[in-house]
Amino acid sequence: MIYIKLFLTFFKIGLFSFGGGYAMIPLIEKELESHNWMTSSQFYNIIAVSETTPGPISVNSATFVGYEVGGIFGSIVATMGVATPSLILILIICKYLLKYQDNGIFKNAFSGIRPVVAGLIIAAAFFVAQTSVFKKSVTVSTIHDAAIHPFKYLNFKSILILVIVTLMLEKFKLHPILVIFLSGVIGVVFFYII
Repeated sequence: MIYIKLFLTFFKIGLFSFGGGYAMIPLIEKELESHNWMTSSQFYNIIAVSETTPGPISVNSATFVGYEVGGIFGSIVATMGVATPSLILILIICKYLLKYQDNGIFKNAFSGIRPVVAGLIIAAAFFVAQTSVFKKSVTVSTIHDAAIHPFKYLNFKSILILVIVTLMLEKFKLHPILVIFLSGVIGVVFFYII
């Protein structure tokens, strides 16, 4: 039964996640919470691993979550679930979009979808920040306390890594693959050695 649930859950995520893997993160988290498959902290560890391994984050996340929930077969089922809607939709789009690409309804529909995608990516960034940058969960009602007592709420090691990564990308123009590797090394030094 767990394999059917995994497939259907990730099929639904794959079907309704416009904008790629980062837009899926809030949907995956919501589904994991509703099924009690893992905690937010466990999920964001999976997201961190998914970001550093080759391939799309959506497929990697589905594979890792499936493995945690149902072993190897669970990872296969979850991966198939998240990829199947894209395959079906791209086949339909290839057939009809080229034929109707200048239609005003299609253009307006995609114009309406773009802001939603941006919002989902911003929400994903917020959710990831809650588990990596903050020691405690920060909500609108606790922002005031976090501003008054930053040492109580903020994880300064993570913030320092964020600053270093931003410098590596913007100032020194390092390749993102090298930045991911270096960030892993810095994470080991900051959180394991120090």
